[in-house]
Amino acid sequence: MIEACIFDLDGVIVDTAKYHFIAWRRLANELGFDFSEEDNEKLKGVSRIDSLNLILQWGGIEMSEDKKQEWATRKNDWYREYILKMGADEMLEGVREFLDQLKANDIKYALGSASKNAGTVMKQIGLENEFQAIIDGTKTTKGKPDPQVFQMGADAMGVAPENCIVFEDAAKGVEAALNGGFYAVGVGKPEHLAKAHMVISGFKNLGWQDILNGIQQ
Repeated sequence: MIEACIFDLDGVIVDTAKYHFIAWRRLANELGFDFSEEDNEKLKGVSRIDSLNLILQWGGIEMSEDKKQEWATRKNDWYREYILKMGADEMLEGVREFLDQLKANDIKYALGSASKNAGTVMKQIGLENEFQAIIDGTKTTKGKPDPQVFQMGADAMGVAPENCIVFEDAAKGVEAALNGGFYAVGVGKPEHLAKAHMVISGFKNLGWQDILNGIQQ
């Protein structure tokens, strides 16, 4: 009996991954090396500091923890510059209609994102007051694949994990959902999300019943 859904933000509701990519690439370039879209793919679902550590490792650069904090803050400032220009038109195709279907079927829904800027993005696209709960990086202490963010979302809605579907575009996010006993629906390419109960390319023309049928297969 599915009672609720939890959505990741980046790559599921909006495509903020492109803004992360631009900001991380800017950081790498200022440090003297380049950063590819393939590299960016490896950072999906990874916290800001862990992402920075990976990028520095790829660039062969060592720095003090204080310097890392400085660069992480600088990257976040650049990212916020980009997302503060976002509007409702940046919501991914079909998301609005899918949320309307959930509402019509009395299904609760929450946000479960590692991003500390999730609240800002949700406000920019006009969804800040629509979700029953917004759990983001300002409220969690553990990153994916730990299921904490999804467990907090389920708790906030008063729903057990086994009665809840998580929508995720990152392998670590799918793993986190499974670790917490949730159903996992991958949003993206099957080769990246093979462990999910089902994988969808996006929400365009997607019916709620399609999801219910898919997770049971």
